[in-house]
Amino acid sequence: MVPEEDHLFPAENTQRQIARELYRHARDLPLISPHGHVAPALLADDEPFPDPARLFVVPDHYVTRMLASQGIPPARLGVPSIDGTEVESDGRTIWRLLAANWHLFRGTPSRLWTEKVFAEVFGIDQPLNAKTADEIYDELADRLAEPDFRPRALFTRFNIEVLATTESPIDDLSAHAKLAADGWGGPGGRVITTFRPDNLVDMDWAGWRERVATLGELTGQDVGTFPGFLSALRARREAFIEAGATSSDHGHPTAATVVLDDADAAVLYRKALGGGTDECDAEVFRAHMLVEFARMSLDDGLVMQLHPGSVRNHNQALHARHGRDVGGDIPSATEYVRALRPLLDRYGDDPRLRVVLYTLDETTFTRELAPLAGGYASLYLGAPWWFLDSPEGLRRFRETVTETAGFYNTSGFVDDTRAFCSIPARHDVARRVDAGFLARLVAEGRLPLDEAAETIADLAYHLPKKVFRLDGEQR
Repeated sequence: MVPEEDHLFPAENTQRQIARELYRHARDLPLISPHGHVAPALLADDEPFPDPARLFVVPDHYVTRMLASQGIPPARLGVPSIDGTEVESDGRTIWRLLAANWHLFRGTPSRLWTEKVFAEVFGIDQPLNAKTADEIYDELADRLAEPDFRPRALFTRFNIEVLATTESPIDDLSAHAKLAADGWGGPGGRVITTFRPDNLVDMDWAGWRERVATLGELTGQDVGTFPGFLSALRARREAFIEAGATSSDHGHPTAATVVLDDADAAVLYRKALGGGTDECDAEVFRAHMLVEFARMSLDDGLVMQLHPGSVRNHNQALHARHGRDVGGDIPSATEYVRALRPLLDRYGDDPRLRVVLYTLDETTFTRELAPLAGGYASLYLGAPWWFLDSPEGLRRFRETVTETAGFYNTSGFVDDTRAFCSIPARHDVARRVDAGFLARLVAEGRLPLDEAAETIADLAYHLPKKVFRLDGEQR
């Protein structure tokens, strides 16, 4: 057995000893979570967490996806349906089903994160299986009933300095308003929002026209015209900035950008309001809107995050039964060099713009993303995301991008999670992987130990604060 202190460190002894030393420089640094999907109401209401199944299973599409792949339908795991399908409601029954199938998660990051949460948050070290299911369930349920395990108490215990949530422009931000009214962000910490306009720029998304109308009502702008639509979005960006936002997030199918002249953009927008657009029109509109959002960022300073490359709702049966974001999405090949050129030709060297690029396509790390980040002042590389957020994915990222982009054209780790209790586990994994990578550079004589120590602290803490403008930098 590997000692817990050496978890995820290199097996080679010299590198392992160096990794231990480097990890100590990052281990206790506050957590910066600049991109994630924790519901702000969780902290605004500060209610006790529900039963263990509804904390660890029902909302976690990493978990439900794996079980579905082995023939266990999400309805048996308590995932809400939208088509009237009967859904299991008993938490203990759901938990027993997870425990009986826990072997399916061997070697996966889901098992790694979950077992770290059991041990480090709840003090439970025994392995999960069918025999221990009820005992672990009861232990977790007892902890969740204690005041020290409410969301705000855990926020403080986790040493979170900044937690960014993600909301649509038509969200009323009431949870953030409640947090502000309470004067709460945790001792030394704060909760901020992120501007995520996908459901207003994706014409293919059912209900687009209705959401545009809601945007008009919320802002008092005439969204019947394209200039009015842009003005409404600018107004909501300002409201988000007032609620603490420092970034926007864009989850487009591709990285395509297109520059339309004002007349053509207006024609396309009117066509969409009339219901006459097709898939090609929708892609052009999304691509043009990325350029529009970059232009807005020059004025208001929001950092742009671009998350392309997911074929959403690929599993149509799953989508029809349970809706969006329940594990039915699949990565696809993504092209960046030509796709981003229209935007970069206009704004790529403007120091006011900051764009963080992510990918689900590892083949682009060396060929496209690292050279792009090394060639434009506005570009940074985001951490491995979603299907790549794993010890091996994090290692491959460092190995493939560092030689071309260096460390300081990356943005530090983002946990990108809905699972609040897993945040410290995910950050710890990233810090351990970086310690191992830097230890190899030190052992090979490629980096002095003191510089490696400075670098791991930057990757864990200082870089995400700087890149996401969380350090009070003037915009």
